[in-house]
Parts: sequence; C-alpha cells; structure tokens
Amino acid sequence: MLEHGGRLNEAVERWGIPRSQWLDLSTGINPVGWPVPDIPAEVWQRLPEADDGLEGIVREWSGASSSVACVPVPGSQAAIMALPGLRKPCRVGIPVPGYREHGYSWGRSGHTVVPIGPEQTGGGASGCDDRWLDRLDVFVWINPNNPTGEIIPPSTLLRWHERLTKRGGWLVVDEAFMDATPAFSLCSRAGLPGLIVLRSLGKFFGLAGARAGAVLADFAVADSLRKVLGPWPLGGPARYVMAQALTDTDWQFQSRDGLQRSADRLREVLQAAGLTYTGGSPLFQTVRTDNPQLLADQLAAQAVLVRVFEQSGMLRFGLAGNESQWRRLEAALATSICA
Repeated sequence: MLEHGGRLNEAVERWGIPRSQWLDLSTGINPVGWPVPDIPAEVWQRLPEADDGLEGIVREWSGASSSVACVPVPGSQAAIMALPGLRKPCRVGIPVPGYREHGYSWGRSGHTVVPIGPEQTGGGASGCDDRWLDRLDVFVWINPNNPTGEIIPPSTLLRWHERLTKRGGWLVVDEAFMDATPAFSLCSRAGLPGLIVLRSLGKFFGLAGARAGAVLADFAVADSLRKVLGPWPLGGPARYVMAQALTDTDWQFQSRDGLQRSADRLREVLQAAGLTYTGGSPLFQTVRTDNPQLLADQLAAQAVLVRVFEQSGMLRFGLAGNESQWRRLEAALATSICA
C-alpha cells in the first residue's frame, strides 16, 4: 500500500505526542471546510436513490452540459481504482512526480505504466512536440498536479486528448484540487469520447471524511463504470451533504478568496524560513530540500505533520487554519532549520 498524508494516529504513536497537540499540514485539505448541517434522520434510514437530482447539481456546479454523463463516486479514489479495469492491458502514461495511486492502480490491473516527466509535457506550452503521446493508449494528468501544483491549460489538454482519441485512447484528468481555480477545469468538455474528468469534495470543501466525488465522462465509459461500482456506491448522507455543498455558491466564492490569501502567506512563510519554493496551489505549497525526511522529522518532533515526497526531494505543506496555527508553524520552522 502507498503512503498518504493524514496518518495522524501513526504520528501520535511514533512521537508520543497526544493527538490534540498536533498541527496536521500533511493533506492539502481546506482547514476551514464547508459547514456541514444536521442530516435528517430519514437520510440515514433510507437507501440512496439515484434520481435525487444530485447528478444535475454536479453538472451545474462543474460547468458540464446536460448531455454529459455523471457518476457520483465514494471519492475520486474509487474511480482511480475502477477505471483501469475498463480497458484491456495497454500503455498508460502517469506524471512523475504526481499522485502515485494512479500508477499503482493501472499497474496492478496489468497495464504497462510509463512515467512521464516535465521534460516531456513541456509545461503544456503550445508548439511543444507531442509525439511522446503516440506510445501511450491512456494518459493521466493531475490538474493542478500534486505535489508540484503545475496546471496544464485546457487548450493543451484538449490537444493531447485529440491526439489520443484518434487511436481510441483516453485522457483522464484528475481535478481533485481544481475547485480553487475553476477556470482551468475541463468539465465543460467532459462529454467528448475518451475524456474522463474526476472531481472530489475532499480538498476544497474540506469533506475528505465524506468520501464524495464524481466522474464526468461520455456515456459509454460512465455505463461501464456504474456496472463496476454496483448499486449505491455513494451513501445517502454523503449524497445529501454533496448536494448541499455544491449549491452553496456564496461559500465557494468566499473560500476561494480566503484560500488564495492563505496560500500566499504560506509561500511567504516557507521562503522566509530559507526553504526553496518549487510550486503549489491554493490548497498547498511545496518546497524542495536535500533531506526532506530530516526536516519532516524535526517538525514532527514539535507536533507539526507535513507530507514527504522522498523520491523527488519535496515537502508539501498544507494551510494553517487560524492565527495560532500560523505562529506555531513559523516557530517550528525556525527551530528546525536552525538546528
């Protein structure tokens, strides 16, 4: 199994520091999440119903047209695990660095995983040589990428999609961190054959525990995915919360503004501490260091948990949620880097 952020119980056990004392910056989840209301008792008591209007709400929120197929899923992770089973073994490009569950899931299903680095994607610039796509049947891109925060513009992604679909290929775009920068989303084009877009409520909405998300795709892919997932993949309470959160546009607008200010502050804090900033998004910022595990351990000893990407020499920091947490982070960085 791959390691992920948010393993707070493990940190408590290793460092002997009570759970209540930790500042968990390891996940990239909005620390000021959408305020969940009371859930009516009948939502807990009844089986979920697919005709409750959730799919239409997802389309309106994401900017997808009414002709796009929408499949609510128990978090985008469920789709990441299910999609490889919808194709015969083929060659699948996976960005490196990037969210490793994509490569793990495709490889486990018998596909040949091809690492794709920044030198091939070229940052999505126009005029780049796209011939690297010709040795792939599927390409997965995380937009914004995790942990680099790199965003490939929609025009480039559509160019890549066109090249892939000429040979029956797929472009899978994981937009788990997209909500803070919706102008870059491909959801409005998700009905195109072979274009599959994954969305999640875990990051921007701060609802990771609900395990709620959606896949937007053409009807052939959506129908196959529904068969794999089976009945009631998303529980009634998650469907209820998802519908309420997606229609709360005032909160979404205010949260985008607040997240950008927090991201700017986090970048300034990290640079002021002498760390080499390498990229980020409104939900996290990433630095590069020669020994990321050492710095992570020094911070953990002060009950500050961050995410290590050992292979790429990176540390990812999530956002602090209040002024007290900001001061804790600044103090922990000062102590660790001066040690």
